[in-house]
Parts: sequence; C-alpha cells; structure tokens
Amino acid sequence: MKKVLFCLGLFLMFAGIGGTQAQNIIESDEGESNFNDFYKKDQVQGREAMPYAFLRESDVVWEHLVWRTIDFREKFNQFFYFPTDPDNDNQGRVNLVNVIKKALENGEIVAYRTDDMKEEVTFEQAIGTLARVDSTWVAEYDEYGDEIGGKWVENRQQFEPSEVYSVRIKEAWYIDKQDTRQKVRILSLGIVYNFCRDRDGERNCYDVPLFWVPMNDMRVRNVLVKNLAYDERNSHAERSYDDIFIDRYFDSYCYRESNVMNREISAYLTGTDAIIESQRIEDEIWDIESDMWEY
Repeated sequence: MKKVLFCLGLFLMFAGIGGTQAQNIIESDEGESNFNDFYKKDQVQGREAMPYAFLRESDVVWEHLVWRTIDFREKFNQFFYFPTDPDNDNQGRVNLVNVIKKALENGEIVAYRTDDMKEEVTFEQAIGTLARVDSTWVAEYDEYGDEIGGKWVENRQQFEPSEVYSVRIKEAWYIDKQDTRQKVRILSLGIVYNFCRDRDGERNCYDVPLFWVPMNDMRVRNVLVKNLAYDERNSHAERSYDDIFIDRYFDSYCYRESNVMNREISAYLTGTDAIIESQRIEDEIWDIESDMWEY
C-alpha cells in the first residue's frame, strides 16, 4: 500500500511540474507572439478608469483654480519623458506625449486650443502652430539687383515628441462640506513644445503651448489608465498615467492662480521673486484647510 501511495505521489509531482512548464511556454499565435515576456501581459488592456465621486454644487464651500508646470527634466518626473522612441523600447513602455499623440490621431480623444475647452482642434491643427511660430522674409530682386518685394515663408517644423519637456495642468482645489476636507481635481492637461531656432549664430529656445486635453473626460482617462509608467523599484507595478495624476505622483510648481487680472506670475514677477510667489500660492492653499479648524 505504501509503495502504491509513493508511486502515486511521484506521478502527481511530475504531472504538476509538466503542467507548470506548459504554462510558462508562450504559444506562438501568428501576429500576437511576444517572446520577450515569460507570461502574457494583458491585465491592463481591459482596465477602465474609475469615475469620480458625484459632487453637488451646494457641497462646495470654497474653490480656487491653480495652473502648474510639470517639468520632465526633473529627475522625479523623468518617467513621463522616457522612452523617447517607443518603437525601439524592448520593455513595451510608451511615454506620456506619445500616448496622447496616438489617441488624438486615432480619434479616441478630443483636443482643445486653450484651457477653457471651447475650441476643438485636430492634432494636425494643433501642431500647425509650430509652422506659424517662425517665418523668414524672402526678398525678390529685379534684373538690376534691386529689391522689388518679397514674401514671408513659414518654416514648418515637424512635431517631435522628444521636444516636449513639460506639460501644464489646470486644477481646482475645493472644500467639500460633506466631510470638511480639502480636495483637488485636475481639469485639463496642456502639451508645451520646446521650439528652437538658430538666428545670427545663436540658438534660441522657448515654450510653445500646442493644445489641451480635458482630464475630467472619461475618454482621456480610459486612454491613460491603459498605459503604464515606469517604476524603477518594481517593473511589474501597475501604476498607470491615470493613477499618477490622481495620486499626484509628480513634482510641479505653480505658474498661475485665479486672480482679478487673469495673469500669470511671470507677468509681474521674475527670477527669485517669481519662485517665492509660486511657493506663497502653495502655502496659502494648504493653510486653508488647517485654518478651518482654528475656530
């Protein structure tokens, strides 16, 4: 009897090993095989963003709009920027700008000219701004070499995702009287292009806002939730771009707040004074909630 049980145990053990090995072998389905992975990665494809909790207008007792810049050149934010060429990335990652670019080209989401979300633009119309940024005067001459006229010629620049070093977000901070807590909603995200040109032997670069996408649109969030950002501590971490914005897993600084003159900080302060003003806005927002409990 003991010999029978021993033989049965060996049989089950080898059968289990064989089953495990079979599970670790990726089937060769034509056009869908990815032998770079040792298991099938498909959980993220079926994900959908979780809708925000319903909020009544009467529950909002205080609200303040803030505009921020997320600079990809900061070390903490570099997962937004890399890889610059997703076609040659063997980890299957796509950076934030390419995710939005692909969704716009496929018609999955809609872009707007400005952060007020009133004028819709296609991707081609949005990047058309780059052609109007720089132009050159081409003179025309007669047979005697005298200038008789000319025309302005637009220098069209192709959109390169690797030239987007920052994005802007518009967010609303508010206090919900139902739980007396300060909360925040990101309303929109703007793509800012780093436009450079050579003139008189010098290279000048400046930021050109291209378009904005609504971050409270479920179509945009469903695109972001299906794309994972790189986590240097765990390659299997399922932190999507949607999770990152909801959890505020990024570094940023304020460049504008809602004000009576509707102007940015750079319109009235520069240098160190602008940095101090940006920090003042941050501090005032955090102080609102704590001041509520003083009385």
